[in-house]
This record gives sequence, structure tokens and C-alpha cells, in this order.
Amino acid sequence: MVDVVIVGGGPVGLYLAALLLQEGVAVRVLEQRLHREPHSRAIGIHPPALAALDRVGVASAMVGSGVQIRGGIAASGGKIVGSMSFASVSEHFPFVLSLPQFTTESLLEQRVHELDGAALVRGARVTEIADDGGLVTVHAEATKAGGAGTRITSRLLVAADGSRSRMRSLLGIQATSRIYPDHYVMGDFAGSGENLHEAVLYLEAEGIVESFPLPGGLRRWVVRIRWPAPAPDAVELARMVHQRTGIRPDPATNTMLSTFTARSTVACRLAAERAVLIGDAAHEISPIGGQGMNLGWLDAAELAPIICDALAGKRVDQRLRAYSTRRRKAASVARRQSEVNMTLGRPLAPPFLALRNRAVSAVSGIPPVNRLVARRFTMQ
Repeated sequence: MVDVVIVGGGPVGLYLAALLLQEGVAVRVLEQRLHREPHSRAIGIHPPALAALDRVGVASAMVGSGVQIRGGIAASGGKIVGSMSFASVSEHFPFVLSLPQFTTESLLEQRVHELDGAALVRGARVTEIADDGGLVTVHAEATKAGGAGTRITSRLLVAADGSRSRMRSLLGIQATSRIYPDHYVMGDFAGSGENLHEAVLYLEAEGIVESFPLPGGLRRWVVRIRWPAPAPDAVELARMVHQRTGIRPDPATNTMLSTFTARSTVACRLAAERAVLIGDAAHEISPIGGQGMNLGWLDAAELAPIICDALAGKRVDQRLRAYSTRRRKAASVARRQSEVNMTLGRPLAPPFLALRNRAVSAVSGIPPVNRLVARRFTMQ
């Protein structure tokens, strides 16, 4: 018997667990993976999320381990067509932090372990939920040979099990999805020593190429392709980057390759009886713009005090409904921003490419507009 069961031990589930454990709430986090995914995947942490992460005492360690991206450059045809500074977006965190998800999860897991060494249970896949109106019982099977299943009863349940949420299905919550005509390949390579604290967007006729600094002198390269395809080898991805940008990453230094098609999914409601959805289980956002993980942390930051009040016996029905409305609205804003980002990076014939570049240059050259766009890009 615990107060709250959190299904999903990714960055969002771990963060919510830390928030609740700090308040004396008894928590169990059920995670089906035995080990964290080593690939970097999500890397961008925006200022509002850093402020939220500071509440559990991990922001400082994250900033110390990551790269502070303090601005961005837009280039096309070998020339800079625009730039953007993040200096004015936040008093305490005037940057987007680049940090591999593996490190982010490690620091959050460490904090959870400090608060309760038994809170995280790995190798447990939830297969059944029973809600009797007062308590929620969760049944989970072991994901490793010889492991034992588990049965936990709690007062509340939170689903943070990702975009293909099994919990969402078990709770009978519908969701609407969009699949976009935008396909990407990405890989991490040793950097060239240039633009160490800046993101670079190459707006080319064949489609955008994005480049972001990573810790350890690495850079992530993201290339838009016309059709979905399996991940190329490092040599082919380096060739694609060179063909569009004139820069050739060294294939021998590659540490990660991946491919994805952009999609978004938003649950029709975020609460069902004694259960709540957060993170990608509630709203999957296209990775272009790097807002999905951050949105989940902000979900958790808003939900934690509601959970604490509910456990204290206070009526929270109206607050939960308001929470659901606000977080669905926030997801819609993030989805629109990701759609703008994807539109900006689509292939264009030369005359239209020139028009787009002039528009980017014009926005960049008007300081108030530049600052406004910078705030939108950093989730302000």
C-alpha cells in the first residue's frame, strides 16, 4: 500500500516522484526497462523546465554537465541569414541546456534514490488496473526471466509511460493523432570546434539540416529527408550533411544514429477516476523544437500540489478539470510551435527559398520581434 503509483520511470515519471517524495508522499515508480536507454534522444532543456527541475535540486548538476546553447544561427547557401540570442529569455537560465537524456535520467534517478531507495522498481510491466472508487490496484508482470510479478495498491495512479502509453489504453482514454509528412535522420559526431554554444539551422533547398552542440565536444546533426527510411550508416549521413552544408562530420566519431517520422498525439482527457496522464502519455509532440520532455516536467510541477492536497483529503475535482484544460492547451501551443518549425525546414524551390530567407532575415533584424520569437522557441 502506497500513496501514489507512477507507471513509467523516464524523465517525467522520475521528476514527479522526486517532487512527491520531498513532500513525504509514499511513491512507487514502476518501470518496465531494466536499464536506461544509452542513446541521447531528447537533449534540449528549456528555461521554464530548468526552473521546475531546480525544485528537486537537480538543475545545478544538469547545468554543470550540459552545454549552454545561448543562441541560434540560420544559414543558407553558405551565408548567415539570421541570428537569435537567448540572453533575454530568462533571468536565471538565459539559454537552452543541451544534455543527453541518459544523463538527465541518471541525475533524476539519483535524486529519487536519495529520497527513497525503494521507490523505483525496474523490470515491472503493468498489465491490469482495478479501481474500486477508493483505491487503485495495479498488477505488473516481470520483464526478466525468473523475476516475480508485483501487485501494488495505491490511493492515486499517474501514467507517465510514454507516447504509446499502455496505461492510456487500460484506462479507456481516447487520443487524437497526427502524422506529418516530415521525416528525419540524425546522428551524433565529434564537433569541429565552431559555434560551441549555438544551434545552427541550415535552410537549404533540399530541406533543413539542424546542428546542436552536445557535451564532450560532440554535435548532433538532424537532416530532413523526403521519404521515411531506415537509419543510414554514419558515412551516408555525413555525406548528406556535407552535400547540404559543406561540412563533413567524421563518420569514425559517430556515436548514435536514428530516424523518425514526426507525429503528435493528444489525449482527449487527462484524468480518469483516480488516475492522471502526464508527459508523452498525455501529449506527444513532434521532436522538432525539443518541447515534449519539457512539457511533461511542467505537467508534473503543476500536478504535484494537486496530488498532495488530494492525499490530505481536500476536494480537487475542479482543480483537476482545470489542470486538464490548461495542460491540453499548453500541448496545443507546443504542437503549433513544432508545426511552424517543421514548415520552416521543408524543401523549397530556389525562388521560394530566397523569399523564406529574406523573411528570416527581416525577423532577425527587428530586435523586439527577435526577442519575442526567442521566447516562443524557449517555451516562455
